[in-house]
Amino acid sequence: MKILVRLPNWLGDVVMSTAFLRTLRSVWPEAAIDVIIKKGLDSLADLVPGINRHYVFDRDEWKGLKGAYRFGKKIKKETRYDLFFCLPDSFSSAVMGWASGAKKRIGFKKELRSFLLTHSFTKPTPLHRAEEYVFLLRKFIKQDIPVPGVKLEPRAPLIPGQVILNFNSEAISRRMPVHKAVTVLNALVNQIPGAGFVCIGSKKDRDHIGNILTQSGLSERVINKAGMTPGLPDLIALIGSGAVMLSTDSGPAHIANALGVPLVVLFGAGNENNTAPFNKENRVILRLGQLPCEPCVKNTCIYGLPKCLELLDEQLIVKAVQGFLGYTSV
Repeated sequence: MKILVRLPNWLGDVVMSTAFLRTLRSVWPEAAIDVIIKKGLDSLADLVPGINRHYVFDRDEWKGLKGAYRFGKKIKKETRYDLFFCLPDSFSSAVMGWASGAKKRIGFKKELRSFLLTHSFTKPTPLHRAEEYVFLLRKFIKQDIPVPGVKLEPRAPLIPGQVILNFNSEAISRRMPVHKAVTVLNALVNQIPGAGFVCIGSKKDRDHIGNILTQSGLSERVINKAGMTPGLPDLIALIGSGAVMLSTDSGPAHIANALGVPLVVLFGAGNENNTAPFNKENRVILRLGQLPCEPCVKNTCIYGLPKCLELLDEQLIVKAVQGFLGYTSV
């Protein structure tokens, strides 16, 4: 049995899809399971147990529907697959699967693409994203199989007392405003003596993190790693070294969760019932829960800056982080 899986296009979604890949392996333990993964996320494939081979899809090289078709044809020349699972909802991903020549092509009904699939199913609601992916397999094999946790391995050696801080997000509605981050950061440093604090982020987050540290006056107390991790493997290793991670609703939170790093994640615009880091063990979700717009599931906020994050009680945040470190409030 040769199986090809088109993985999602976002960091958090790829991590959540590891539950599907683990289930796939349990159903067909002897199968060769290959994946298609977007360039920039491809290093994740090396951390997912059970993957045989991964194809790296570069959107800049394989542009548009024509590019997706050509990429699928390229795969067809190398290997003929028995099954193709299409996890993204896009039309182009179904085109890619059709062009691959896989005998059976399985995906959700979306964007009028069902004619490209041999087996298409209506997406269930409401379900967590990780459960949605496994639902696709359930429908195909007509069996009610359990959903395992998400998992990446191996985890970097833990540094005792190290707190990883992620105040960033691609969406403004999920990014912690500078003034709120300053308040939270000061509370953490003052109330958790002896801990080490590391801020993470991409190159795009440098200014955001720089402003937080400058305004907090903690530039010498908190290590700034924003833009300092050359690639995704370096970021994953840094996250994996944490004794606990405090994060906004973003991709790095999913990485921590899949590595088994204790996690405090702050939700506002996002819907935790659909996209929270999936493993419930060693995970605390904090939400304001006082605004009629929560969760809006939008990338921009009607208030400009997200009030759902601005109004969060920093003492609740500190207490949650302390709990994972064995501290008690003074």
